[in-house]
Amino acid sequence: MRLRQVALVAHKIQPVADQLDAVFGLKVAYVDPAVEIFGLKNSVLPCGGEFVEVVSPFRDDASGARYLTRRGGDAGYMVILQDADSYAHRERLAADGVRVIAKNPEASRYRFTHFHPADSAGVLLSIDSLEGDTGWAEPMSDWLAAGTGWREHPSPYALGIAAVTIQSRDPLAACERWCALLDRPARTSGDGLEIALERGAIRFVSPVDDDGTGVVGLDIEVKDGHAALDRARAAGLPVAGGAVEICGVVMRPVSV
Repeated sequence: MRLRQVALVAHKIQPVADQLDAVFGLKVAYVDPAVEIFGLKNSVLPCGGEFVEVVSPFRDDASGARYLTRRGGDAGYMVILQDADSYAHRERLAADGVRVIAKNPEASRYRFTHFHPADSAGVLLSIDSLEGDTGWAEPMSDWLAAGTGWREHPSPYALGIAAVTIQSRDPLAACERWCALLDRPARTSGDGLEIALERGAIRFVSPVDDDGTGVVGLDIEVKDGHAALDRARAAGLPVAGGAVEICGVVMRPVSV
C-alpha cells in the first residue's frame, strides 16, 4: 500500500495552486471533470510520483462546502491510498461496518472507494487501484486520477510526498482505527504515532486547531529544504519551525 494523493479543500483553487508552485514547483497537470458529481472543481498537481489535489465546492450543498465551514477555512480534506486490489479492501471494510459513500462505476479501470469520515477518525479516506496494473508500486506508475499526461509536468524541486499528518482529540484511538482500516500496525515516531506504508506514512497528532480533526500536515521530499523555505518567505507565506503553511496545512520540505 502507498500514499498516492492528498486533497486540500479551498474557497478558490488558483491561489493555492500558485502557492504550491511558488514553494514546491508543483504544476497543474489535470482537471478532472468527474469530481463535479460531488459538487467540486479540482486541479491535480504531480509531486514526484504522488499528487496534491486542490478541490473547491461550487454548490452550497456539497460536502466540501460544509467541510470548509466546519474547519473555518481552507484545510486538508482527503487521503487517497493505492493498493493492488482496492475491491478486497472495500469488501473487508464493508463487512466490518465501515460505510461506503462513493465508488467507481463497475466498468471503470480506475477503482476507488470513499469511506465515511465518521468511520475513519474524521478524515475522508479512499483506497484505490488500477485494474491490471502489476507495476502499481513503482514510484512513477500510472495514476488515472491525474490523467495520462501528468509526467509531462514535473516539479523542478519536489520529489514526492513522504507523509501526511492527521489531528485528533484522541490520537491513539485515531491511530488504532486506521490500523484496523488498513490492516497494518503502528509505530512510534518522535512524540507521536504513525503507520508506515510501502511508500509514505500516516501520522497522528493532538489537535492543532479548534476543530480537532482532519489533515493538518504534509512532508514533501525536495532537493533542497532551505531553498524551499526561502521561496516561501519570498512569496510572503507564513514560515515557522522549518515548515510553510499553505491552504491551512503545514507543509514541511524534507531534503533528500
